[in-house]
Amino acid sequence: MKGDNKKQQYRINEQIRVHEVRIVGDGIESTVMNTKDAIRLADEKGVDLVEISPNAQPPVCRLIDYSKFLYQQKKKAKELKAKQVKVEVKEIRFGPQTGDADYAFKLKHAQEFLSDGNKVKAYVFFKGRSIVFKEQGEVLLLRFANDLEELAKVESMPSLEGKKMFLTLAPKKAGQPKKSQQKRDNEAAEVQAKADKESETEAEASKPNPNSPFAGLAEKLAAADKK
Repeated sequence: MKGDNKKQQYRINEQIRVHEVRIVGDGIESTVMNTKDAIRLADEKGVDLVEISPNAQPPVCRLIDYSKFLYQQKKKAKELKAKQVKVEVKEIRFGPQTGDADYAFKLKHAQEFLSDGNKVKAYVFFKGRSIVFKEQGEVLLLRFANDLEELAKVESMPSLEGKKMFLTLAPKKAGQPKKSQQKRDNEAAEVQAKADKESETEAEASKPNPNSPFAGLAEKLAAADKK
């Protein structure tokens, strides 16, 4: 008997206690039958009776190799996880009196983070008595949000937590891999080459075929008319 896994996610074979089940599967017409008969049928086919929908009336089962079934489920879960966009939260720290050069440097980093699909958590750290400049820190964060409005939406407005004032921004669009300038140039060159080739093919097709029995017919008819 298959399916001796310690952590089973589904009931199989004798673990299925209901009186009858509905059998479904590839090449099998949906059929309601006695559970013992279904287990016997699975045994004859060398597979397991796997309960895949226990809340249905009656529960739905499949005749399948349980180990293979688990492998397929894990594979699907792995593929789904791989397709999901992983969003990270990138932190950017300011002081209440951050200079323009430092501000521009951190703004550039924030733009890169957002373009890659990540969130940005910007905060102003008030060291010692600089907490008296909290209004200045709030203005700085609001300016930061305004400068990034094309890329981001404000997820949480500036709020003071201890000695830090936080602002959270989320990207407006999911990040997409950036194409290098060289790659963009290559793609443009490929498109142009394809267009040139199509033009050459059309021009070649419009030329008269010298081997055609009708080649020069127009010229011959014109000469005959002159006579």
